[in-house]
Amino acid sequence: MQPPPQEHGPGAFRVLVVDDDPTVAEVVEGYLERAGHVVDRAEDGPSALACATARRPDLVVLDLMLPGMDGLEVCRRLRAERPVPVIMLTARGDEDDRILGLEIGADDYVTKPFSPRELVLRVGSVLRRSRASASRGPAAPLRAAGVSVDEVARRAAKDGRELALTVREFDLLAFFLRNPGRAFGREELMREVWGWEFGDLSTVTVHIRRLRGKVEDDPARPRLIQTVWGVGYRFEAADAPLASHPRPSRAEG
Repeated sequence: MQPPPQEHGPGAFRVLVVDDDPTVAEVVEGYLERAGHVVDRAEDGPSALACATARRPDLVVLDLMLPGMDGLEVCRRLRAERPVPVIMLTARGDEDDRILGLEIGADDYVTKPFSPRELVLRVGSVLRRSRASASRGPAAPLRAAGVSVDEVARRAAKDGRELALTVREFDLLAFFLRNPGRAFGREELMREVWGWEFGDLSTVTVHIRRLRGKVEDDPARPRLIQTVWGVGYRFEAADAPLASHPRPSRAEG
C-alpha cells in the first residue's frame, strides 16, 4: 500500500507518475521528490484517470506501454478533461508511437532507458512553461492575421473561434506572434519555446504540423506558419502569397 499523498503546499507541483514497472516508477518518484515535487503513482490507465480526478496533477509522466488501456488512450482522456501537461515514456524504437503521442497532445517524451536526471529537467522545463503566465503582469493580447493570444488567460483564437491548444502549441503560437516576420530554425525554436539546449528536433516538427492544423485554413498549403527553406519557419503576419515551392519533407515540416 502506498503512503498517504503529501500535502500540495504553496509553490509545490504535483506530478502523477503512471508506469506498470514498479522499479521505474519508484526511481522516477524518488528523483522527482528530491527535486521538490509532490508525487502520486498509478500502475494502469483506469487508476491514473481516477487519481487525476481525485488529486489534479500539474503534470503527468505517462508510460506509453500500459496493460489494458495504453498510454495514448490515457493521454486522450486526460486532455479531454483539461490541458494538463504530459511527458510520455516510450521505448527507443517506437518512433511512430512517440510522434502519435505528440500529435494527440503530449508535451514531450523521454525514451527508455533514460536518465532520471534528464527526466527531472524535462519536467521542470514543462512546468515552468505551463505556469509562466501566473507570474506575468497584465499584458495586451497578441494579435496578427486573425489570430489572437492572451498569454495571461492562456487563451487563443482564430477569427474569433477559440483554439484548443496544448501547452507547447500555445507557447509556440505566442512566440511566433511576438516575433512576426522573423525566420527561426528548429534548434532556435527548441531553445526559445521548449527551453532546451538539446533534444529531438522532430518534436518541433510535429508541433508545427499540429499548430498548422489548428490555425491554417488549409494546413497543406500554409499561409501563416511558412517553411523557410534551409532555415526553419516564419510566422507571416501579412497576407503573403503562397510560395511556389515543392512540399516539404517530413523532417522539414
